[in-house]
This record gives sequence, C-alpha cells and structure tokens, in this order.
Amino acid sequence: MRNQPECFKDHVTTPTPPICNYEDSSYQTDFWDQGGRVYEDQAEAIALRRLLPKGGEQLLELGAGAGRNTPRYIGYKKVVLLDYSLTQLQHARTRLGQDERYTYVAADIYRLPFVDGLFDGATMIRTLHHMAEPALALRQVRRTLQPGAIFILEFANKHNLKAIFRYLIRKQSWSPFSHQSVEFEKLNFDFHPQAIKGWLADTDFAVQQQLAVSYFRLGIFKRFLPIKMLVILESWLQPTGQWFQFSPSVFSRCLAVNDTPVAQPGSFFKCPVCASANLEGHENHLLCPGCSANWPIQDGVYDFRVKTS
Repeated sequence: MRNQPECFKDHVTTPTPPICNYEDSSYQTDFWDQGGRVYEDQAEAIALRRLLPKGGEQLLELGAGAGRNTPRYIGYKKVVLLDYSLTQLQHARTRLGQDERYTYVAADIYRLPFVDGLFDGATMIRTLHHMAEPALALRQVRRTLQPGAIFILEFANKHNLKAIFRYLIRKQSWSPFSHQSVEFEKLNFDFHPQAIKGWLADTDFAVQQQLAVSYFRLGIFKRFLPIKMLVILESWLQPTGQWFQFSPSVFSRCLAVNDTPVAQPGSFFKCPVCASANLEGHENHLLCPGCSANWPIQDGVYDFRVKTS
C-alpha cells in the first residue's frame, strides 16, 4: 500500500489542472493515527470550535479524506464528505458508520458535481496546498455556496517563522515575503496570506476571522514539552492570527458575499461534464440525460470522477 498520494491528470475528457490523489494511500494511519500528530489534531480541533457556526443545514467538507474532522461538524444537519480518493471515502464510511447525516462523494474540486447555491457551510482543511490553481478551486467552492454561507479555509503558510529564519540565513532559496506560491514538492504548495486574501476577495468571500495554527509542530517542542502544555499554548496564540500570520498553518473564517443563486428545493447533484441538474437515479448509478454520462455509486460513495458511459 502506498504512503504517498499519486498526482496525475484526471480521467474526464475535458482538461483540468493536475490532481493529487490519495487512492490506496495509508495517509490516515501513517500520518495521523500512528504519526505522532496528536498536537496538530488538537490544534485543528480548537480552531474549528472557534470558527464553526453554532448550526446549519448542509456543510460541504472538501478534502474530507478518511473523515478525521467530520465528527466536529456537529452543528450541521447534513455533511457531504468530498474527496478525489474513493478508498479514503470508504475508510471514512467505515469509521463514521452508515449515518444518514453523511453523504460521500468522490469528485474533482475543480469540477464540483453540485448545483449552484446548495450549501450554507463548507470547510477545506489540508487540501488547498494540493491545488495548482487555487483561485479556480475557490471559485468552484463559492459557486456551490449560498449567500451568507460560512467557509472555513486552512492553508499552508509560506510566511512562517521557520521559513523566514531559513531565508535570512541563506538556507532557503525562495523568499517567504514574495506573494508567489512555492511548490516545495510536486503538487504541494505553500501560500502567502496576502495572496490568499486576494483570491478570496476575487471569488466573493470576505474574511471575517483568522487564526494562527500549529506554531509548535516542530519535533523539538514535542520532545521537551508535554502535549497538554503545547495545546494550552496553542490555544493562547491562535487569536494572534487576526493581526499577523507567522504560523505554518492559517485558518480563515470567510463569508460568502454578493447576490448569487440559491439552489431550488430538492435539487442537489449536477453533471460535472454537461452541468445538467436532471440526473436520473438508479440502483447503482446516476444517469445524465443531457450527455449520457453514467456516474456509479460504489459502496455508498457517489463517484463523479470518471465518465463511464
């Protein structure tokens, strides 16, 4: 079983940016369950508690993976877990059980298979850093959201203390002060906070609140300080993100602004190839009458990645 995601062009006929695929990856086990990431997980839990609304109808979790964060969205009546990896979503379904609150969708974030204005909430955590075209991805997310929806975005911050120090002592070639994204491994990007802010504004999002997250993820802190103390310090420091962002991870609470469409009652999926919203439901697939695309349902997961007609 592979530990690293596979990065490739997707299978649908029209071009999209390259996709980072965690199919058959042991990421959840190796990185989270057995990878000594208790501090990082708790840091994200604190951030989500601070930023999530008290309640909502439908939340779209983009890059849901194996569902690590999904139980934290307790205020929403329905949660749609979306990931490109079918196996990650199957792991999530095993972990979370066959709860009717959850819908599992394998799809490309650049071509989301939902009607416009469907969700009143969304999250994208540890996912944007795989996006070669982040503005395009954010535009798709905004399309699926109603006006007034809350979007919680996490991004990998190139303007962090470690990167600044390494640059100043000439141990690093790229500048943490430049607004240009840096690809430190294939389809692994760090972003400048000001660049993110610009993309959000361009896609009809207004940033309401920012948190500086995971200041203490370096191994030296974990070796000499107990996790409980690190989590307390983390909780104290997170609110400083409203004024400056020097942490390796930044969480932003964003409001969907401007007058955009709201989904009609009963509408949900749309074909990612021809944009038809009249998909016909069958026992093990959805059929698009517009382009005859056949979208399978595998082990409880709607698969919109491959045109199978």
